Amino acid sequence: MKLSDLLEKLEYTVVCGNDDCEVNELVYDSRKVSDKDVFVCIKGAAFDGHQYIAQVVEKKAAAVIVMEDVEEISGVTIIKVEDTRLALAYMSAAFFGYPAEKLTTIGITGTKGKTTTSYMVRQVLENVGISTGLIGTIETIIGDEKIPSVNTTPESYIVQQTFAKMVEKGIKCVVMEVSSQGLMLHRVAGFTFDYGIFTNIEPDHIGPNEHKDFEDYLNCKSMLLKQCKHGIVNVDDKHIKDVIKGHTCDLETYSIEKESDLKADNIKLVTGPGFLGCKYNVSGLIDIDVEMHVPGRFSVYNSLCALAICRHFTEDKEMIKKALLSVSVKGRVEIIKVSDRFTLMIDYAHNAMSLESLLNTLREYNPGRIVTLFGCGGNRSKDRRFNMGEVSAKLSDFTIVTSDNPRNEEPMDIIADIVTGIDRVGGEYATVPDRKDAIRYAILNARDGDVIVLAGKGHEDYQEIKGVKHHMDERELVSEVISEPEVRTVL
Repeated sequence: MKLSDLLEKLEYTVVCGNDDCEVNELVYDSRKVSDKDVFVCIKGAAFDGHQYIAQVVEKKAAAVIVMEDVEEISGVTIIKVEDTRLALAYMSAAFFGYPAEKLTTIGITGTKGKTTTSYMVRQVLENVGISTGLIGTIETIIGDEKIPSVNTTPESYIVQQTFAKMVEKGIKCVVMEVSSQGLMLHRVAGFTFDYGIFTNIEPDHIGPNEHKDFEDYLNCKSMLLKQCKHGIVNVDDKHIKDVIKGHTCDLETYSIEKESDLKADNIKLVTGPGFLGCKYNVSGLIDIDVEMHVPGRFSVYNSLCALAICRHFTEDKEMIKKALLSVSVKGRVEIIKVSDRFTLMIDYAHNAMSLESLLNTLREYNPGRIVTLFGCGGNRSKDRRFNMGEVSAKLSDFTIVTSDNPRNEEPMDIIADIVTGIDRVGGEYATVPDRKDAIRYAILNARDGDVIVLAGKGHEDYQEIKGVKHHMDERELVSEVISEPEVRTVL
């Protein structure tokens, strides 16, 4: 492959060498460079690819892509661009033969709802016979292959490589979560989404290594509506005018409160043996009644968003209804059927804001009690522990404090910090350091009508202790506990 073919959609300057040279692989990790590769110097928070130019030249790289002034090197082509991350995205798209053009691409951005909505969309589309891949927080799905995720939105090279694998397997559509970081760092540059979705925005991901302030966070989220053909947005969000400002796509809207193209009305909370759910009517571009066995107003928004997307792919209302009724997302208000006497769920809520939102939602169902089981991660801010303790004490009827990922801290030290937060509010609690023991305690002491929330781990299937990740899946722990004779007698 000629270097010029990879650069065909970029503006660049040839510092030295020849842009028509032959290259083998496109690489952005200096450790993986070999003979005749092209190396892209990416600058990150903790590293700078420009520092490894001498190293990749020793490995006989044919070309180097830079964004800083560097000295000419004999026998090596050096190309200067304005932004090497953007260059990597466009070069990756070219390297894999522009696979996004052979797929229908759906990108979903927002503070909340990305994961759940993406799974809902995939389930509906798969059910109507449209083979659909997924890229997101939990995993990447390519046909029958499931690959655990490192980032919500992978590096641009991985995105394009994944698209290419999907095309090779005959997949027709891909739905992916698009994080603000992914947009800011050009991980989804180099192609135009067919559909760009905005769910909502709240202050989050603001800090030294993420976004400098809320305005920067919002601006990054809004980038998706300048990189898609058709936008679908939640007009109930109070920042929607700023989000859609300068959009370059057709816009379609959905809502619960304001007038929109697709509106949910007559929302009702539903309960049954061992589950919580909701149902509502949709009017506008499609008229349909929806029921879900996933609780809360946020579930209405997520499913309404999924419906807004999926109606572009199918007119089969019954199939859409069936798919939404059966949808379940790992670790996102995931109800595990244990008993008709009480409801048990697993959720990823691992900070005060998400836990507060979840518990307020569950309170609307007037449960007998809300029993919240959680821990906090080690080597993280103590404020998070205090705050989560306060929230649980305020909104739960009983709190079970246990271990999460202690990392290099002592579990009991973390538990003590959480209890400090609980004591600020006052509330009933128990401390059970071992998570399996804590789950057993919760089930053995459950009362009729209780809602038991296992918070914090969600989709994670490990526990990190002293730098080692040990396998631990809460679904397996629940299964093991309810198979014990002592526990079976109370179910």
